[in-house]
Amino acid sequence: MEDPDRLIHALRRFAFDYHRQVVDFGDAKGLHPTDVRALVALLDAEREGTTATPGWLGVQIQISPASTTALVDRLVSAGHVTRVADENDRRRTCLRVTSSAKRMGEAFFAPVLGPLRKAVGELTQTEATAFMRVLGAISDV
Repeated sequence: MEDPDRLIHALRRFAFDYHRQVVDFGDAKGLHPTDVRALVALLDAEREGTTATPGWLGVQIQISPASTTALVDRLVSAGHVTRVADENDRRRTCLRVTSSAKRMGEAFFAPVLGPLRKAVGELTQTEATAFMRVLGAISDV
């Protein structure tokens, strides 16, 4: 690549803009940024078929067990998350994002997600593979 800094700065601008949108979303919905991170982690778990428990969530967003309990209580009280008994082990509690919370997030983030989905959908397989390689090198992708 002729000027890698150009791509690096574009990624930084996107990350900054996305973070601003996350904070704006949280502010508009009365959610702390940690609440939003938790909802995103839970949605990712659902998409990947991962069983999300409170302990798993605390590890994902790097908060203590006590903070995780307070976070889950807050999200449940707000109607964004439900606690359900694990189908395989009724002693274990799983967490699920409610459909209303999913709709709320999708509606708020549509202005960024729509164009992002379109742009990614237009990548060739080679371009997508290269993009995933870059993201993998700089994150937990």
